[in-house]
Amino acid sequence: MATDAARRVLITGASRGIGRELAVGLAERGLAVGLLARDQRRLDEVAAECRERGAAEVVVVVADVVDSTAVLAAVDEVESTLGGVDLLVNNAGVIEPEATDFLGLDAEQTWRVIEVNVRGPMLVTQAALRGMVRSGGGRVVNLSSGAAYKPMTSYTGYTVAKGALTRFTTQLNAQFQDRGVLAFDVAPGHVETEMTTAMPMHEGRTDWTPPEAVVELIAAVGAGRLDGLAGRHLRAGTDTVESLLARQPDIVERDARALRMVPIDDADPVR
Repeated sequence: MATDAARRVLITGASRGIGRELAVGLAERGLAVGLLARDQRRLDEVAAECRERGAAEVVVVVADVVDSTAVLAAVDEVESTLGGVDLLVNNAGVIEPEATDFLGLDAEQTWRVIEVNVRGPMLVTQAALRGMVRSGGGRVVNLSSGAAYKPMTSYTGYTVAKGALTRFTTQLNAQFQDRGVLAFDVAPGHVETEMTTAMPMHEGRTDWTPPEAVVELIAAVGAGRLDGLAGRHLRAGTDTVESLLARQPDIVERDARALRMVPIDDADPVR
């Protein structure tokens, strides 16, 4: 099991939205931060803010998360500059431009959503995982969503991708927890960003999730406070660190907050 608190974090999609909030929030807590995205200008702005807020060190890398060669080079640069990565936050993601059912979708656009939201985290994680295993541990956070398990009348690519990402989290945790690497799903709730405000389903929304709630939850994961809930789904804005710790025995006993097939009864062969 991972035991040491994270000191060096790599955040994908760090140039805007939740990624930027995480970068600045974790910098304020004294972590060294690696910032990965495609927009150099915006990354540089976030990096400057991280330095002002007290980051131990900051490194900027420009890469598309679906470009395997660029990802390997980027992660190598972050590790070389920071001395390693012990917390990875797979935040980069996209959504379909149109809220419609499956027949109304452009299949290529839909596949791009799945590619960015699943292939991207897989490539970045594999690149960072080697160093984590060599150094004896680390933590991986995948930014998930209720869309991973709730049926929706639109956004097919996004829901399929988040479901697959959640399954990836359980696989990572099952395969690497004995080598000190733990994986978590963190759903950020409804944070007011460029992406969410453009979605018709959020039109008129006023009850946005404070980005600080997302930072608090992921900071607690990095600090090791939620290690007992590794492999499970945490939701910012409704979960707090304290509420999760209070309910941890019940969550573990019931094997809750994990993607599962629901059996008919104890004799059901799908158990």
